[in-house]
Amino acid sequence: MSVAFDEACAAARENEVPVGAVLVDAKGQILARSHNQVIAQHDPTAHAEIVCLRNAANAASNYRLPGSILAVTLEPCMMCVGALIHARVAGVVFAAPDPKAGALVSNLDTATLPFLNHRPWVLQGVLGEDCSALLKRFFLARRKPS
Repeated sequence: MSVAFDEACAAARENEVPVGAVLVDAKGQILARSHNQVIAQHDPTAHAEIVCLRNAANAASNYRLPGSILAVTLEPCMMCVGALIHARVAGVVFAAPDPKAGALVSNLDTATLPFLNHRPWVLQGVLGEDCSALLKRFFLARRKPS
């Protein structure tokens, strides 16, 4: 998660929402790492998780990433959860819950959806306070009157 946190800090420096992600294989080797790039790429799908999956899939020459584990600083949204399922990511570790858009536990319990053919395991709260604080600082700074 510390690698994902470093990526989130990089996003903040680039004035992107500070979310970072890292994908590791079953042995813990980093397959890809990234952060939010929606502004830089002019792409609403360039969330940290999606960019990370794209980079790992390109490196592996395979759209499936079985056995991999994603660590991300904020609970993934519905779009990202869908991509994680299609990529067959084995598990997701996230730091901070997202009460507005979180789609693993906060607003949607993905594990209980009967139509899914793959359900990653979920672990939440790893470095949660640090990642939540980073997000709060970022949004407070953006909302300060000039």
